Amino acid sequence: MTEEPSRPARRSLGVPGQSRAGEWQESVYGAVQDGQEWVEPDAEVTEAVVGPPAVPLRAELEAILLLVDEPATERHLASVLDRPVAEVAGTLRELAAEYTAQGRGFDLRFVAGGWRFYTRADCAAAVERYVLDGQQARLTQAALETLAVVAYRQPVSRSRVSAVRGVNCDGVMRTLVQRGLVEETGSEPETGAILYRTTNYFLERMGLRGLEELPELAPFLPEVDDVEAESLEGTMIAEAVAAARADGREVQ
Repeated sequence: MTEEPSRPARRSLGVPGQSRAGEWQESVYGAVQDGQEWVEPDAEVTEAVVGPPAVPLRAELEAILLLVDEPATERHLASVLDRPVAEVAGTLRELAAEYTAQGRGFDLRFVAGGWRFYTRADCAAAVERYVLDGQQARLTQAALETLAVVAYRQPVSRSRVSAVRGVNCDGVMRTLVQRGLVEETGSEPETGAILYRTTNYFLERMGLRGLEELPELAPFLPEVDDVEAESLEGTMIAEAVAAARADGREVQ
């Protein structure tokens, strides 16, 4: 009697995307060669391959606008974020409308050719109480120096004040504006930088009828001879140090 050939046992088709019992499926990371062990892929490697999630344009715009001291133009924002100008402009208008509809305490306004956050007019009373409460504290030495530069060089930009003092004074200028001692007064035609001047409240606090009553600076400046002497002394010291280094001597 002839034996019939054996047929392969039937196996269930299983669920698509899942391996069946006794069946090997190749990993998406490549097949494992004979004699090798399967190693779980490193989470950092897979994250590096996939990359960080993209930040929405709305979030990027909000982050930048929280930092600006002057209205930011749509073209500048589009250049920084590498996005089309039309897309940036549309998103800014959507954000402005959304803040207004939600009744937020701030507005996103298009002013002087650019966009900037402003406190909402309905919150003026609360903002005024906060600002006036801060005026009770005494001005710091940095604030007094910055105020003096503005008083004698006005109208002057923040960058010019920083150059005179030798340090960044953006934060101090904001404090003086909040105290009502300094205010904006136009912009420079060449650079477009905002100019600042002292206010009438500054004159009241100083007991002055006008800027012409500010004391002369000459009595507080060093004599010309002293400045020249210090400059000559510094030059001589620099020349001596250079000569010592040229001779190979160590300068203490």
